[in-house]
Amino acid sequence: MYTQSDLKKLVNKAILNLSYNEEAEKLNDPVKYILSIGGKRLRPVLALMACNLFSDHIDEAIVPATGLEVFHNFTLVHDDIMDHAPVRRNLPTVHSKWNLNQAVLSGDVMAFIANECFLQTPPQFLLKVFKVFNKAAIEVCVGQQLDIDFEKSAIVSDEEYMRMIELKTAALMAASAKIGSILGGADDKDSEILYEYGKNLGLAFQIQDDLLDIYGDIKVFGKIVGGDIISNKKTIMLVKALELASPDQLRQLHEQFALKDFDPESKVKKVTEIYDQLNIRNLSENLANDYINAAFSLLGKVNVPVDRKTELVNIGNSLIGRDN
Repeated sequence: MYTQSDLKKLVNKAILNLSYNEEAEKLNDPVKYILSIGGKRLRPVLALMACNLFSDHIDEAIVPATGLEVFHNFTLVHDDIMDHAPVRRNLPTVHSKWNLNQAVLSGDVMAFIANECFLQTPPQFLLKVFKVFNKAAIEVCVGQQLDIDFEKSAIVSDEEYMRMIELKTAALMAASAKIGSILGGADDKDSEILYEYGKNLGLAFQIQDDLLDIYGDIKVFGKIVGGDIISNKKTIMLVKALELASPDQLRQLHEQFALKDFDPESKVKKVTEIYDQLNIRNLSENLANDYINAAFSLLGKVNVPVDRKTELVNIGNSLIGRDN
């Protein structure tokens, strides 16, 4: 069985070996940059782990799995533009390092480079795999639109928020697990179970990501602390706070998120203080744990020996900061 570290190395090697149209180097440079500055490689690693559940031969899955990473990074390039984010992984975002037009165009070509990766799927699996990927890609876009819409909404319910992150974040992780299982030769039942496993993993991951935006170490997290608060993004913490706040706390929250001209550090501090008063961090961590436990319960139903599932358990624990 391959470890997470083994699989990440295989993905990184595949990224280095990607083919580019050499006619326009300026188009390729931002692509190479965003793919070279790190990241967990979570989606392709998840796909390869799911493949490895059913097969010891994962070579033919590596390039299609790498397509998931290229697509994911394409979404990050465009997300950073929409969020006006200056930093990604402790380095300048693509639009900050180059310019807006370059970031849009280089992001666009990444979507098609991802397709090229998927076209290297073994023929017997190609149509099935590409349908799963394409569905997820559309869902990611729908989720991003909901995220944008929610920025202008005074109140977003738990159900609305969870549906948004199910689409924006969890859909691609669910597809990654399912695609890997298909490439490993799993039957339809096990593939669907792994899809649901990946979805629950993705929900836990996004909740943890929301938490890290405020409570994470910038050196580890790689983004400006409180960026979601500064940009008025709806997160699980804000949704929970608006639900639980006293009238005075609610007034303060609405005041902070209505500000047009403000000191970012002061805004983050004031909103975080209200979150702390309402125990939002603990509530959110418990919710992330619920989704991870649901993922593990689903994994237990997959029809392979328990010892083959170890790495999928480990990756789930690592996503929410568990040691075991």
